[in-house]
Amino acid sequence: MSSLLDRFRLDGKVALVTGATSGLGVAFAKGLAEAGADVAICGRRVERLEGTKQLVEAAGRRCVAVGADVASVEDCNRFVQTALDELGSIDVLVNNAGVGTAYPATREKPEDFRRVIDINLSGSYWMAQACGRVMQPGSSIVNIGSVLGSTTAGLPQAAYASSKAAIIGLTRDLAQQWTGRKGIRVNALAPGFFASEMTDTYPEGYLEQMMWRVPSGRPGDAEELTAALLFLASDASSYVTGVTLPVDGGLLTT
Repeated sequence: MSSLLDRFRLDGKVALVTGATSGLGVAFAKGLAEAGADVAICGRRVERLEGTKQLVEAAGRRCVAVGADVASVEDCNRFVQTALDELGSIDVLVNNAGVGTAYPATREKPEDFRRVIDINLSGSYWMAQACGRVMQPGSSIVNIGSVLGSTTAGLPQAAYASSKAAIIGLTRDLAQQWTGRKGIRVNALAPGFFASEMTDTYPEGYLEQMMWRVPSGRPGDAEELTAALLFLASDASSYVTGVTLPVDGGLLTT
């Protein structure tokens, strides 16, 4: 007889993770594998995918690594088809790939703004579109947004904030289109401050100065965000769709 905790398992399922070359993408791939899923990963820095692949395989799961840029529709379609061919199905999509900038609004170049939108927003849409064509009822899409889609944090991040605000709308609309008709749930996570390549570029002392806004008093740990991801990816959240879930230590309450 199955238990309530079994609803969090992903045994026999296949999960796709974009931007799995570092940071949270690596943690997501590892966590999904530990929950029982085979995992397909992609990223632009192909040489870095091997380390993530080894973590998935160390958890006893199959892994397919594909060099791909989610800003390219063709790359998204190729990644999805490769995962389908080699792993047999696509049950979970984690739209994690993302970049950020911190340019003052009067000095940001058009190509820099477009690059952020192309990867963070358009890339999430192209991946969802490709997966939505082949996913079966009961599948789950989890977009990775940010609290910066709902608030500001003292840095000039118009491109990044715009892309993450748009993720909220994209999540809501795809859920409305696909949950009832296709049986595909679409949700998003809105992380607060978590260590990543983007936070590595922040000015010295910035994160420490921002902790007054976080009731929990500290940055988040990657495993805490991964646990929330497993909830949205699994049947544990079978009656949850169209939601953007903040995982921010309470930042949005301040």
